[in-house]
Amino acid sequence: MARPRVDKLLEKTGSHYATVIIAAKRARQINAYYYSLAEGTYGEYTPPMVESKGSSSVSVALDELAADKLKFEYKD
Repeated sequence: MARPRVDKLLEKTGSHYATVIIAAKRARQINAYYYSLAEGTYGEYTPPMVESKGSSSVSVALDELAADKLKFEYKD
């Protein structure tokens, strides 16, 4: 079973598309953060903001979204 539940994520974003886009952008930021740590440069990337049982950056991003740690806005 997927954690967090999709219906809970949809309450926060409003659509499947927005959920995917937000999680993908944050997952790229998390990957860049770990890459910068490996390189020895501490860049402008924010470290993971929640403890996650998942090992992938996408799992961490979805957990952050479910915990209301990510802020986003729609542009018209």
